[in-house]
Amino acid sequence: MKFLDIGEVASRSGFKPSALRYYEDTGLIKSVGRVGLRRQYPAEVLLQLKLIAMGKSAGFSLDEIAAMFGANGVPELPRERIHARADAIDRQIRELSALRDTLRHVADCPAPSHLECPTFRRLVEVAGKRGVRRGSRKREIGPGPG
Repeated sequence: MKFLDIGEVASRSGFKPSALRYYEDTGLIKSVGRVGLRRQYPAEVLLQLKLIAMGKSAGFSLDEIAAMFGANGVPELPRERIHARADAIDRQIRELSALRDTLRHVADCPAPSHLECPTFRRLVEVAGKRGVRRGSRKREIGPGPG
């Protein structure tokens, strides 16, 4: 079986060697040993890293991603949690689309003043209500990261 050294894994995966070492320290990936000072990985690590990248892009934390790998590194993907995340992304897409449309209207509004534009005033009202709901939801759940 051919193993890949950390430099080759970094080159082929796009992850920095420091990220690979961190992922190994946290148990996301495993090396099989060293040749000199260079860590060696099985070729399957490239698939694991693709799954990690996809999970991060989807908004999963590294702890959540780690829980999706079994003890032997084989993915055990929780379908319900993935469906829930896809639903959250759908909501985010709708919100971002509405925000984009609002910004385009503001940029292109023919009214002499935005405050004179009924569409602008309606969009601001809707955005304000959405922000209040989002803010109250955060308070119910607890403080956010920032």
